[in-house]
Amino acid sequence: MATDFEVTAYPEILAGGYSHDDVRMEYVVRVNTLLKSDMTVLDFGAGRGKWRDDPVAFRRWMGDFRGRCAKVVACDVDPAVLDNPQVDERVLWDHHKPLPFPDASFDLISAFSVLEHVEDAEATAAELKRILKPGGWLCAWTPNKWGYVGIGARLIPTRLHDWVLHIVEPKRTEGDSFVPLYRMNTKSTLQRLFPPDSYLHCTYGFDGQPFYHAQWAPLFHFWRFLFWLLPPQMKGFYMVFIQKRDTTKQADGQ
Repeated sequence: MATDFEVTAYPEILAGGYSHDDVRMEYVVRVNTLLKSDMTVLDFGAGRGKWRDDPVAFRRWMGDFRGRCAKVVACDVDPAVLDNPQVDERVLWDHHKPLPFPDASFDLISAFSVLEHVEDAEATAAELKRILKPGGWLCAWTPNKWGYVGIGARLIPTRLHDWVLHIVEPKRTEGDSFVPLYRMNTKSTLQRLFPPDSYLHCTYGFDGQPFYHAQWAPLFHFWRFLFWLLPPQMKGFYMVFIQKRDTTKQADGQ
C-alpha cells in the first residue's frame, strides 16, 4: 500500500494503484505489446511466480501471460519454480548445464530481475541466444551496474545485503533476495554478448518510482532529486529489449 508521501508525489496512484513511474508496469506493458497468440514464451528465472502476489490487480493480470500466447514455460535454478502457478510448464535448471530446451524453442524470453544474478554471462547469453527463435525477443528488467542500486549493492558487503534490504525496502519478502553480481548489467556488455549485427537493441534506462526509502519521506525525495540530477548513463535500471535478427528473411528480401 502506498504511503501518504508517495500519493502526494504520485496522485495517480489513487486511480488504479500505480504511478506513471512504476517500473513493473513499464516493463510488463511493453512485454505484452510484443506477445502474440501463437508464441511460446519462456519465463527465465521465474521462481515461485513474481507477479502472483502483486497488490495491483491489473499489473498482476498483465504479468500472467497465459491466454495471450500459446504456451508459457517457467525455468529457474530455484526449486520454488515447481510451485509456480502462472505457467503451463515448469523446469528446474542446473545452471552448470545447458538449458534443457532444443534450439530455437521460444518466441519471447522474459527475465524480470534475473540478469543481475547471472554468474557466467557468456555461457548464459549463449544459451539464451541458442533457444531464441529468429525474430524472437529477449526482454529483461535489471539494475544498471552504474546506477544507484548497482553501485550501492557493490559497496555494501554481501553479508549485510539482507539486513540493509530489510531496512530500505521492508515490504520485500526474504525469499525475493538473491546475491547480485552485475555481470550483464551495462549496455556495452549487452552489446558484446548480443552483437548488433545479429541483434536489434531497443534497451533504455529507467529510474522509476523510488522504492529503497525505508518508508521515510526525506529519503524518498532524496532519491527523486538524485534521479533528476544524474546523467542518463546512471539511470537506476535497464529495460532490456533485444530482438534476434531473422537472417533468413533478410536474405529473402535481398
